[in-house]
Amino acid sequence: MYPLFKQPYNGINHYLIQPISYFLVIFLLFTQIVNCSNEHTPLQDSPKTTITTSPTHSPPWQKTELSNPQQRVLSPSKTDTQDNMLESACIIVDISAQKLSLYRSCKLLENKLVESSFIVSYPVSTSKYGIGNQARSNKTPLGLHRIEQKIGANVPSGMIFKARQSTGKIAEINQAGAGDLVTTRIMWLTGLEPNKNQGAGIDSYQRYIYIHGTVEENKIGQPASHGCIRMNNLDVIELFDQVKEGTLVDIREKIAVVTQ
Repeated sequence: MYPLFKQPYNGINHYLIQPISYFLVIFLLFTQIVNCSNEHTPLQDSPKTTITTSPTHSPPWQKTELSNPQQRVLSPSKTDTQDNMLESACIIVDISAQKLSLYRSCKLLENKLVESSFIVSYPVSTSKYGIGNQARSNKTPLGLHRIEQKIGANVPSGMIFKARQSTGKIAEINQAGAGDLVTTRIMWLTGLEPNKNQGAGIDSYQRYIYIHGTVEENKIGQPASHGCIRMNNLDVIELFDQVKEGTLVDIREKIAVVTQ
């Protein structure tokens, strides 16, 4: 027979030690779960940092940049849309034929403009006073020029300009007595040949020699201007949209095309 004190001792092992073991296992599992949850909880000392860029410090080329380049819609009548303009184009004006021709490819060889790849011709009207370079002569100058400034992008056809400023008034085309109005678009020319169309008393830029639209479309094709090169209003819009500031313009008494 076993001693009496052994039965209570064995009871303690069976009824107390086993629950303690279970409790330890549960405690270990609980601490593991708490540790895992803490790994996914953001620290209070490390808030999320957001980087913002102030538009006042953005480079100018970023201010008009679109997130999606396909959102950009080009308008061919805007001066800042260079995509539709010809890089190496030039304009030849033939006074004898009252014609202006646009060429795709042009270059200077020994101070002479060589044009190739003809695109289109337009009827024009040069001075009714003839050919000349003197200030206040109202004559059309000869020689090599450059488009110094383009004026009037996006204004309606027939818009009247005064001193190169839009008046907000639309001309009535072919209205009798309208006079020498400048309409629709202006391409202001500067002379490139000293002692011919550049310099004191003969300077094409200071004489305000333009390629421009006119109210007297019924006189296009014959000399009728006061020194400028007039065009039909729709024609001058089309030309304006194809050329850049800096495009070379050669005004010739009679056409003599040199091609390569």
